[in-house]
Amino acid sequence: MRLVAIILAHNEAEHIQDCIASLLWTDEVVVFESGSTDDTVALAKAAGATVITHPFEHFAAQRNAALQAVDADWVLFVDADERVTPELAKEIQSTLQNPSYMGYNIPRHNYIFGKLTRHTGWYPDYQLRLLKRDSAHYDPNIRVHEVVILADNASAGYLQNPLIHYNYRDLAQFIRKQRYYAKLDAEIWYHQGIRPKPRNFILQPLRAFKRRFITWQGYKDGWHGFRLSVLMAWNEWDKYWQLWKLTRQRDTR
Repeated sequence: MRLVAIILAHNEAEHIQDCIASLLWTDEVVVFESGSTDDTVALAKAAGATVITHPFEHFAAQRNAALQAVDADWVLFVDADERVTPELAKEIQSTLQNPSYMGYNIPRHNYIFGKLTRHTGWYPDYQLRLLKRDSAHYDPNIRVHEVVILADNASAGYLQNPLIHYNYRDLAQFIRKQRYYAKLDAEIWYHQGIRPKPRNFILQPLRAFKRRFITWQGYKDGWHGFRLSVLMAWNEWDKYWQLWKLTRQRDTR
């Protein structure tokens, strides 16, 4: 079984070499980047990775292009701010000796603001990342928070050892990324014909807070969980704010 690790990257000089170092046990590490303007490409090559540059359309299209670009039986998708532990590496190698599924979900340990977040919706945070290359693709209609479709709609297996995800180093990065995702979600909703209602600006944030803090036990993360629950409630409000702006701008035209 030839296993290739794929890292989607754009301006990831801060993370790229440590990420590659955690993947050197695979047959090849491919950095599939989209025109980085920092030192990502040079650093990736120096760390021993193959670099492929491909223009970015959206996340699902980028992952599908990466699947087609590599010579592999299996692929392992890893983000630049993630690390594969030795324990996970051994589990993957053992699993691929006799695979029972065409894809495997991997749990993640998310470090947010430097703190391991065990609740609030960030664990186990399964990600379908280990894929039999010719039996998987990403739904092109879901452009953010991508969804894998396995051949014959087969189910996926689950691994036990987690990826390490250095997610959101500070509040400014958190807000910047969440605003970006909110904008993408709003654009998708707009093209689906969804329009904001006044109640959405109240009820949806409240539901998001309850889901994070109560249902997903964010209270067990203490003040950290409360703050994250409030921030994700704000993110829900921001999606509808972005949608309202799109509706107003484009419908006026």
